[in-house]
Amino acid sequence: MKVVLEVKDSKAAFFMELVKNFSFIKKVEVEKEPTKEEILEGIRQAVKEVNLIKAGKMKGIPAREFLDEF
Repeated sequence: MKVVLEVKDSKAAFFMELVKNFSFIKKVEVEKEPTKEEILEGIRQAVKEVNLIKAGKMKGIPAREFLDEF
């Protein structure tokens, strides 16, 4: 079984130490939310790619093909 929990940042270290001590827990994964800077960098990269596609310097893919990948 998988369980997803949200823990306050201020209690995360304590919680992680706690769950590591339970022998029945097989795996502990941490999903970090992206920072504001990481999100902005992703947007900058996307805009750069769109501009390259518009200029004919990069090949794009049709939206339907992109969506079908998921």
